[in-house]
Amino acid sequence: MRRLTLWMQSLAGLSSACFAAVTLAAATPAANHDSVKTHPAPSSMATHDVRQSGFVYCVNGMVNTFNPQKASSGVIIDTLAAQLYDRLLDVDPYTYRLIPQLAQSWEVLDNGATYRFHLRKDVPFQTTPWFTPTRMMNADDVVFSIERVIDDNNHYHNVNGSDYPYFDSLQFAKTVKSVRKIDDYTVEFKLNNPDASFLWHLATHYAPVLSAEYADKLQKSGNEEQIDRQPVGTGPFQLSGFRAGQYVRLARNGKYWKGVPRMQQVVIDMGVGGTGRLSKLLTGECDVLAYPAASQLSILRDDPRLRLTLRPGMNVAYLAFNTGKPPLDDARVREAIALAINNQRLMQSIYYGTAETAASVLPRASWAYDSNAKVTEYNPAKARQILDSLGKKDLVLHLWVPIISQSYNPSPLKTAELIQADLAQVGIKVIIVPVEGRFQEARLMEMNHDLTLSGWSTDSNDPDSFFRPVLSCAAIRSQTNYAHWCSPEFDALLHQALLSQQLSQRIDYYQQAQAILEKQLPVLPLASSLRLQAYRYDIKGLVLSPFGNSSFAGVYRDSNGINNDASDEGPVVVEKKP
Repeated sequence: MRRLTLWMQSLAGLSSACFAAVTLAAATPAANHDSVKTHPAPSSMATHDVRQSGFVYCVNGMVNTFNPQKASSGVIIDTLAAQLYDRLLDVDPYTYRLIPQLAQSWEVLDNGATYRFHLRKDVPFQTTPWFTPTRMMNADDVVFSIERVIDDNNHYHNVNGSDYPYFDSLQFAKTVKSVRKIDDYTVEFKLNNPDASFLWHLATHYAPVLSAEYADKLQKSGNEEQIDRQPVGTGPFQLSGFRAGQYVRLARNGKYWKGVPRMQQVVIDMGVGGTGRLSKLLTGECDVLAYPAASQLSILRDDPRLRLTLRPGMNVAYLAFNTGKPPLDDARVREAIALAINNQRLMQSIYYGTAETAASVLPRASWAYDSNAKVTEYNPAKARQILDSLGKKDLVLHLWVPIISQSYNPSPLKTAELIQADLAQVGIKVIIVPVEGRFQEARLMEMNHDLTLSGWSTDSNDPDSFFRPVLSCAAIRSQTNYAHWCSPEFDALLHQALLSQQLSQRIDYYQQAQAILEKQLPVLPLASSLRLQAYRYDIKGLVLSPFGNSSFAGVYRDSNGINNDASDEGPVVVEKKP
């Protein structure tokens, strides 16, 4: 309950009059000379005005924080982080390799126990109505960003709560022995043990580089909580407007270190779900539709005004069993439930050919995927036999279901209904409990649920980014392990995999870990989904990554070959060479 109270206090702060003042005109003096003003919601804006200088990106979700460090999933990770912030490293969406971002280069020393990063010079932080930087990004900012997460004594560690879900699930504070500034553009991390996944975790959107100078300013004025509500990053866009549950407006960062973004503004429209978003795309109120329902694909494919991008995704949808609560603390009951679920029907009715039935928590695209893993068979007769032998008749289970579509599950409620019907055939009554957003996370931690539909997606190609956040013992405390399952044997294998720099040895450890999951079944993998994105024909430059949404810096509008960029700032540069 303490976590829920803290979150509600934080949300109240987001919606307060203080935060509402963030509905500002654009961001940098170079981009816009208007004074502070309030923007109407996208539904009441003239779509034509937005289309002249930007685009509308429609996604179903909600924003609880503007700091990815404090989030476990959602719009901030899937969409906003890549616009507001940069990280030390990035992942190439085509080769799946680590590439430089704010770090120009790096060295791995001491067999993977020391990492040294050499930073780019001349990278400015955003100039916003609430902060004007006086220096470029440097090592102080990297050290501050990491120490806030790992150091209990850091002044900002407990600001807006002490939870950093992704890093807490990795026990990151125990991994990093120290982070120190060697000089203005060199940072060194020393780890307590070698960690082969370390670079990948720094490449995720959960690891933004924040401004230490901005943090100092807020501390002096006593407004530290604003660091997560009025963001300052080095990314291509910056916050210029927000209305909870409706929209986020972004203005381009005219001083972006890679070159001026091609669009002056982006509106993230979160106000309409389901078929309403599709209608907006068809009428032109949306230019881009994130995660369209698979059932809508035929409409999208047949409309000549639209384009559709599909890519393999690093994600998995799963059914989590509350292993800390009878009767689901018995692996045999979990097996019976798994046998009763018709996976093939889920594929046909939910994904329409845009996913494959998952045999493992790891997607097939992962280099550690166990090709011998088998999809759980559909065998209701065997399920009934197991339940009868255990004397488990007339079970009543509560299934908690998020109401918002996700990249890994476009129709959670419909999925729940199909599972409900399957389990009824073996004598299990399922009561569906719809939940929303962070209330789901908070209430799941109270241990009252029996089952929950969930999933995981990550912008990392390292298996550690799947296993530890979802199923490690530490992930129970960080509120990302909905199964409440803790296996010291499983955790030990994950730890051994991190100590080795040999890929073949790491693969062996991860396949042993997958064998444990197959036997104990704390979660039932359901599907690995393609990432889908639909957009108007005149939108160009969108990159759909298997790891999450990429920067919008190169997106532009090109009607009949004409670029309608309204910039008066001279030649537009999409990306400068490092």
